[in-house]
Amino acid sequence: MFRIAFLAGVAMLVLAGCEKANVAEHSVPAPVLATPQAVEKKAEALEQNAAAGNKTVPLAEVIKRPEAQALDPTGQEPLDDALTCLARTVYWEARGDSEASMEAIASVVMNRLGHDGFPDTVCHVVKQGHEQGLCQFSWWCDGRSDSAFEDDPYKVSKEIARRALNLQLTDRTGGALYFHQRNVNPSWSAEYIKTVEVGEFAFYKPHEGDAR
Repeated sequence: MFRIAFLAGVAMLVLAGCEKANVAEHSVPAPVLATPQAVEKKAEALEQNAAAGNKTVPLAEVIKRPEAQALDPTGQEPLDDALTCLARTVYWEARGDSEASMEAIASVVMNRLGHDGFPDTVCHVVKQGHEQGLCQFSWWCDGRSDSAFEDDPYKVSKEIARRALNLQLTDRTGGALYFHQRNVNPSWSAEYIKTVEVGEFAFYKPHEGDAR
C-alpha cells in the first residue's frame, strides 16, 4: 500500500511539473518588433553610426530580420530610408548573381558612406550624380521603374541590407569603392587598384588605400 501511494505521489508531482512547464511555455510573450517607422529610424541611426567610422552597433539600434522584412513588403515604397535604398541597390545591381555578389555590392555602398567624396547617407550615396544624369548606380536613373518585382530576390536583398547596416556583413571587396561588370572594361578602371572579382563583378579601390 505504501509503495502504491508513493508511486501515485510521484506521478502527481510529474504531472504538476508538466503542467507548469506547459503554462510557462505558453506564457512566454512574443518578441516585440518595431513598427516600420521605428525601423526607418533605426536604419537612420545605423547609417550615421557607419558614416562616423564606428565598428560596433548599439544593441538598441540593431534591426531584427522580421523587422527588415516587414519594411517595404511589396517593393514599391518610396526610396527615402537607408534600408530600402540599400536593399533596392543590391536587388537591381545583382539580383541575378550569387548572394556573395549581392553582399559585395552592399559593401561598396557602406564603404562609400561618409568616405571623402561621397555623401553620408545611404540614399544620397545611391542617388549621387543624378542631377547631372551621371548616376553612380545606373539603375537609379535608367528611366525604368525602381520597384522590386521578384519577391524572393528582394527578401534576400533586404536581409543583406539589414546585415550591412548592422555591421554584421563581411566585406568581400577589400575596401572597394567602385565596381563594374566583368564583361565591360570602363576607362576609369585603370585609375584604381582592382581588389577582387566576385561573381560577375570586379571591384576597385583608390591607390591611396582602403576605404575606412
